[in-house]
Amino acid sequence: MVLPKAISRLIESFERLPGIGPKTAQRLTFYLLHVPQHELDQFADNLRDLKSETVTCSICFNVGEQDPCGICLSPQRERNIICVVEAPLDVLAIEKAGAYKGLYHVLHGAISPLNNIGPDELHIQELFPRLKKDEITEIILATNPNMEGETTAMYITDQIKRMNILNIKITRIARGLPTGSDLEYADEVSLIKSFEGRREY
Repeated sequence: MVLPKAISRLIESFERLPGIGPKTAQRLTFYLLHVPQHELDQFADNLRDLKSETVTCSICFNVGEQDPCGICLSPQRERNIICVVEAPLDVLAIEKAGAYKGLYHVLHGAISPLNNIGPDELHIQELFPRLKKDEITEIILATNPNMEGETTAMYITDQIKRMNILNIKITRIARGLPTGSDLEYADEVSLIKSFEGRREY
């Protein structure tokens, strides 16, 4: 069966998304084929607005609607603590758990030599001026509990210790999270326990 070009193109677009295989891409495409046109138009509008109506915060590098983001601007946040995470989805998971009320720093990845991702490909260097400028007393390293996350946490710890900032405590979230898992998939109780049981790094 030769598929119409419009269907083939959409299947190929879905296949480029992470975690979407050929079968899932086909199912999604044929599902959308039978959706009412007004819903398809809304879907297309949401996709188009995804880039134009979001910005990356110039302070913490989280994704928001304004720069600086709402978390960085909020007077209700504890401004002496920074939680370092790998991705904006990690911020979402932590905020949903409600276990943390400080600030964030989003790296947008983790150090992975096998994938040619070094410290310079991430937002690591932008963290250090924040430690000098702001009255930060604690850095919480909440990178994922896998090899890349641990490597990233160790690198950041080493760099901070070289800066000789004596009043900063470096902690690592506790093992309420299973090793090898990602923060975005963690349940709220595990995240709360991870923050409660964080240790000095």
